Amino acid sequence: MSEPTANNIAVYRSLAAIPSGFGPSVAAIGNFDGVHLGHREILSAVVRQAQSLSARSVAITFDPHPQQFLRPQRTRRIITPLDERLRLLSSTGIDTVLVLPFDANLASMTARDFAQNVLKGLLDVRAMHEGANFRFGQGAAAGVEELATFGAEMGFVVQLHEAVKVHRLEVSSSAIRKLVAAGDVRRARWMLGRPFALLSTSARGRGIGAKQVVPTVNLAPYDGLIPAIGVYITRLKIADRFYKAVTNVGNRPTFGPDSFAIESHILDHQFPGLAESTPLELEFLMHLRGEIAWPSPEALKAQIFKDVEKAKRYFRRAVQS
Repeated sequence: MSEPTANNIAVYRSLAAIPSGFGPSVAAIGNFDGVHLGHREILSAVVRQAQSLSARSVAITFDPHPQQFLRPQRTRRIITPLDERLRLLSSTGIDTVLVLPFDANLASMTARDFAQNVLKGLLDVRAMHEGANFRFGQGAAAGVEELATFGAEMGFVVQLHEAVKVHRLEVSSSAIRKLVAAGDVRRARWMLGRPFALLSTSARGRGIGAKQVVPTVNLAPYDGLIPAIGVYITRLKIADRFYKAVTNVGNRPTFGPDSFAIESHILDHQFPGLAESTPLELEFLMHLRGEIAWPSPEALKAQIFKDVEKAKRYFRRAVQS
């Protein structure tokens, strides 16, 4: 049985959930982490062809990320948690998402079995859309050439897509992770087609901001990808409203023992109270500076006011452009 999302797409979370007579369909397989501009180009092509064939358009993805299962000793920070990935996938026009639990059974399935039993057998795929570096099957042994061979045998075609480039940079999830981890949220935004954002809730801070007459909103601990330590111009979304902010990602060394936190100083005067369960979306717009251990709280406060002025100029230019 499927579950609807906000855009009323069907979401199936196992192979067993797919109903008989599901197809015909047009599909793409991928982790779709970030649902970036490259993903969107492929999925747009899936939607167009599915409409022309009166077929279902399907995005096949995985949870957890295969690398998290196969190499758990390597920490891989995810750009978009699954719920956000589903929301973003639904915005592409896709009408169905198949979320496959990535476990030992799926990891051991050969590429031929996947093509025969899942793509053809369960989904009745008539066309597949993939990037040139796509790999699948046990040990990622098969690529697009093998997929095309299976398609010729089983009755579906394969359309390859070149990597999307923005400002001469090749768009990929791994490139976005590297940019965000380095604090380069501007180039990450180019590749995502939107600001990089954290989705979390508020958390109780140490009261430092209030004591310094610089009130802050603290984010709860977050397991996904976070930007490099430093200070950023940001926007904080609460309900349907955005608030301009300056955000520090770091250990707050000025106030003694390091304790990592993500703190946002809100520029807007009208700001609602927050419960610890209040959902927050924090967008990172521009890196301002690195984190510094200031000689005193007063020196830090003076720098924060300078950061605020830079942020206000940034937002004024954004309105004028």
